[in-house]
Amino acid sequence: GKFAVIMLTFLFVDFFDTVGTLVGVASRANMLDENGNVPNVGRALLVDAIGTTLGSLLGVSTVTTYVESSTGVAAGGRTGYTAITTGILFLIAMFFSPLFVAIPSCATAPALIYVGYLMLGAVKNIEFDNITEGVPAFLTIATMALTYSIGDGLTIGILSYVTINIIYNLFAKDKEKKTKVCLVMIILAIVFIFKLMFI
Repeated sequence: GKFAVIMLTFLFVDFFDTVGTLVGVASRANMLDENGNVPNVGRALLVDAIGTTLGSLLGVSTVTTYVESSTGVAAGGRTGYTAITTGILFLIAMFFSPLFVAIPSCATAPALIYVGYLMLGAVKNIEFDNITEGVPAFLTIATMALTYSIGDGLTIGILSYVTINIIYNLFAKDKEKKTKVCLVMIILAIVFIFKLMFI
């Protein structure tokens, strides 16, 4: 039972970190379709799952997508060659790791701040005048910043989106203003409630 709880915790954290990163990076690269979805998301998640599994078997930290990829996208990298080049540079950097370890974290903070700045560019596309879209988006962004976790931000964002939209649909008089909450979002909200209650 304890193993299942630990496994599900890692599953949720990794899955929603990956989804948040994929959407953010794809948005930055203008690779989303007309509905705002990531094309071929199944393949991207499969590659991430294989990398995560093989990485854990080899005893390294999680091999997954990172928000820092948006910096590469902003610099013009949009193909697999960017990832291959980065991998080769990391391989070379292994030999200089004692030198890099000596660099304090405060020296790398500006790079992460710049990555956050690039990721925040998509905020201008959020309909903040629509409460059913704006409030969940705000809660997602604020929770990510306050908890240092993309997964926690997405959890609160999805829960608030489903809750606000269901309540809004109950009291909305105009049928055209009612928003349709897809079944996947409702299922995710139920899963997140169980996650918050038991994990």
